[in-house]
Amino acid sequence: MLRPSPTPGGGAAGSGWWLLDRVSALPVFVCSFRPLFFATALYGLLGLAVWAAFLQFGVLVPSVPGGFLVWHGHEMVYGFGMAAVAGFVLTAVPEFTATPAFGARVAVAATAAWLAARIAFWLSGTIGVLPAAIANLGFTLLPAALVAGRLLGDPDRRHLGFLFGLLALAASSAGFYFDALRGQDPMRWVHLAIGVLMALIVVAMSRISMRIVNDALTEARDADDPDAPVYRARPPRRNLAITAIVLYALAEFFIPRSPIGGWLALAAAASLLNLLNDWHVGRPLLGRWPLLLYATYWLMALGYAAIGVALLFDGPTVSPGRHLLAVGAMGLSIFAVMCIAGRIHSGHPLDTRLWVPAAALLIVLAALLRAGSGLPGLPAHPLRMASAFCWIAAFGLYLLQMGPILLRERVDGGHGCEEMRTVAPAGDRSATIR
Repeated sequence: MLRPSPTPGGGAAGSGWWLLDRVSALPVFVCSFRPLFFATALYGLLGLAVWAAFLQFGVLVPSVPGGFLVWHGHEMVYGFGMAAVAGFVLTAVPEFTATPAFGARVAVAATAAWLAARIAFWLSGTIGVLPAAIANLGFTLLPAALVAGRLLGDPDRRHLGFLFGLLALAASSAGFYFDALRGQDPMRWVHLAIGVLMALIVVAMSRISMRIVNDALTEARDADDPDAPVYRARPPRRNLAITAIVLYALAEFFIPRSPIGGWLALAAAASLLNLLNDWHVGRPLLGRWPLLLYATYWLMALGYAAIGVALLFDGPTVSPGRHLLAVGAMGLSIFAVMCIAGRIHSGHPLDTRLWVPAAALLIVLAALLRAGSGLPGLPAHPLRMASAFCWIAAFGLYLLQMGPILLRERVDGGHGCEEMRTVAPAGDRSATIR
C-alpha cells in the first residue's frame, strides 16, 4: 500500500500525514513519557484547583454520571494516575525487555487518546456516557495493547505484572462505564482501581529501587563504607504485599464495610512493613531518592492500617486511609518516577536542588492533611483546602522545574529515550546514574 503524500499539496489524506509528521517532530514527543508526564503534572494541578474552587467557592464542576465526587475520583485515578502509568510503561517496558523504544507517533497517539478521554468524560453530562466510555476504555487499553507482545515475548517473562496491572485497570474502567450506562453509582470501580494502582506501584518500585538504592550503596562503598550491603527487592516479600493488596481490593469491592476487609487491610499494612525490611541498608537510605521511595511504602502501609482500624472498630469512614493511599502513596510515587525517569531519559543527571525534597514534603503534607480532614473533631474544610494547596504547589514546582526539560530538545547529544551516563555532583551520592 502506498503511503499518502506527506506534503501539504497531497490532498486531505496527504495533509493529515503532513500534520502528523509535523506534530511528531516536536521535541516533546520524542519519547512517550515526555508528553504524558507533562500532562500528569498539569492535570494534577488543574484538577485539584478546580476541585478546591468547587469546595471553597461553589464553582461548578462538570456534570457526570454519579455527581461531583465521581468526577473527582475518576479524574484523579483515570486522568492523573493513568497518564503517569502510561508514560512509565511505554518508556520502561522497552528498556526492561531490551526491545526498541516506541517512536514519536506512539507518543502522539497516546497523548491524543488521553486528551480525548478527558474531554469526553467532562462532557458526558451533555453528550452522553457512551462517547466517554469508548474514549476512556480506549486509552486504558492502549498501553496494554502496545506492550503485551513485548512482555509476553520476553523469554523470562519477568515483567508480566505490568501487563496484569494494565489489564486490571482497563477492566475497572470498563466496569465503571458499565455501571454508569445502567444509571448505577460507579464509584466502587474507582476504589478498585486505587487498589490496582497500589499493586502496580509495588511492581514498579521493585524495579526502580534496585537501581536507585544500589547506586546509593555503590557511592557509599566508593566513599567511606566499603562494607555497605547490596540491596535486593526480594520476590517473596513483594509478592506477599501484592497478594494482600489485591485481596483487600476484592473484599472492598464485593463485601464493602466488612470486618473481613478490615483484617485484609491490616494484612496489607503488615506485608508492606515487612517489605520495608529489605530497605534497611544503613545511611544510604537517607539519600533523597531512596528515602522518597521508602516514604511511599510507609504512606501505603499507614493507609491500609487506617482502613483496617476503621472497618474493625466501627470508624466513621475509611476516607482517611483511602486518601493516604491516593494522595500520599500514589501522588508521591508518581512524583518520584516523573523526577527520576523524566530526567535520566531526557539526558540529565538526577536533580540535586532543594525543590525536589520541598515538593515531596508538600505531597506528604497534602496526604496527612487530607487524611486528618476525615477524622472526628478536626476542622474538615480548612484541612481539605490546605491539602489542596500543598498538592497544587508540589506539582506546580514540578512543572516549573521539569516542564522545560520535557518540552525542549535534549542538550546532551542523546536520542529518544536514551539515558545520559553521568556522575552526580558531590554532596548527593544517591544521584549517580551509571
